[in-house]
Amino acid sequence: MYRRFRQPSIWQEMDQLQREMNRLFDTTSKERVFNSPNYPAINIWTNEDGQLISAEMPGVQPDDIDIDVTGDALSISGVRNPDEIAKEARYHRRERSYGAFSRTIQLPFMVDTNKVEANFQNGILLITLPRAEADKPKKITIKSK
Repeated sequence: MYRRFRQPSIWQEMDQLQREMNRLFDTTSKERVFNSPNYPAINIWTNEDGQLISAEMPGVQPDDIDIDVTGDALSISGVRNPDEIAKEARYHRRERSYGAFSRTIQLPFMVDTNKVEANFQNGILLITLPRAEADKPKKITIKSK
């Protein structure tokens, strides 16, 4: 019984070359910078009084985080520093990135910026965003004659 050897197409070869080049550059990059639009990972809870946002930022120091609220947009930015290792050590696996990050979240309402609070504990940032009084829903009573 004979098997037929089939040559891969040029497009399959180009695709394989692209994957190998990406793998090579990903593993040898000296400075890996956050390029994910989803860092930090966040959860958002909303009610009539405002929002609570939690963001996961392991390895980030509170002094390295900037929070900015402008109108109905919240921006979280900062820097995660690389792990310090001994000079003679080499990485076996490196998945945790470091460098600058920034994320902007569109809020569903205007925020009272004077009452915004932020707490950082165990790598979790909690931001309380109270809704502006002018933006809160008002109950309107109906008058009848």
